[in-house]
Amino acid sequence: MNIAIIGAGLIGGKRAAALTHFPDDTLRVVCNVDEERARARAGQHGCESAADWRDVVGRDDVDVVVNAAINAVLEPVTVAALSAGKHVLCEKPLGRSTAEARRMVAAAAEHGRVLKTGFNHRFHPAMQRTRELLAAGAVGDILTIRARYGHGSRPGMEKEWRSSKSLCGGGELLDQGVHVIDLIRAFGGEVIDAYARVETKFWPIEVEDNAFAILGLAGGATCQFHVSWTNWRNVFSFEIFGTRGYIAVNGLGGSYGPETLEFGRRRDEGGRPDIETIEYPPEDNSWQEEWKDFRSAIIDRREPWGSGEDGLMANRVVEALYASSASGGPVVID
Repeated sequence: MNIAIIGAGLIGGKRAAALTHFPDDTLRVVCNVDEERARARAGQHGCESAADWRDVVGRDDVDVVVNAAINAVLEPVTVAALSAGKHVLCEKPLGRSTAEARRMVAAAAEHGRVLKTGFNHRFHPAMQRTRELLAAGAVGDILTIRARYGHGSRPGMEKEWRSSKSLCGGGELLDQGVHVIDLIRAFGGEVIDAYARVETKFWPIEVEDNAFAILGLAGGATCQFHVSWTNWRNVFSFEIFGTRGYIAVNGLGGSYGPETLEFGRRRDEGGRPDIETIEYPPEDNSWQEEWKDFRSAIIDRREPWGSGEDGLMANRVVEALYASSASGGPVVID
């Protein structure tokens, strides 16, 4: 396949690096509004550069568009690419709102193209193992899910695009929280009601820097999570508790600490469970594992794991949490 990447920032760079593991795929062009940045990234991968995405998404020599731009242009770029007959991997969140996500999903259906939401956390090795354990019934019926995701922050963060309501659409809940919501849905099923307190506690910004949430799932499980831009050190923790045991994933590698999975089997007689712990290598291979699933979905004409619909549903939960925080009460999700 021939690929165009829109956005030459950190995530665009990770997507470009992942492609080097797939010799049958060719990166044709990197596009960024700052063309000097696009040229620098393109120079690393021996491809063309461009400054205007409108000149890229309709090219005959492009089969797939990776949309790694800022949130404000995720929807127009994705819809234009799908309308031009391209398959699209659009980074999370799938737009700034449910309405934007809906238009992307509708465009994919109308033009018969594959739309994937960039939920790379699903493809971390600990999450892949979690998927296997749950499929085997290792923890029994899920009772509760608990998660924490925190960013260490940095000086000047209040001036970044992520702190802009118009550019991002939301704050920490839409930034890191959407990953947590997606993992809850991937492993626990659909969310049917949501309650939250969404707050701006520290940064002088127009979006939230903390969100505290409780979600009810269709299967009866209850979930709670906290996402924060005031954690002062990076943290990631995702735990699933079932009738027969539990799974605890901690760390994502790098600044989030070693990625580990702890699987505990509950003993019928009680006491300390039987515990198995796995620590994974520090390299983050989630980007190429996600690309492998995406390209397979295109070839096999199936929905990818972490589809456009998954991105849409995650945005619906985000908006329900915002509405709950504004009203002070729970919100039912149809």
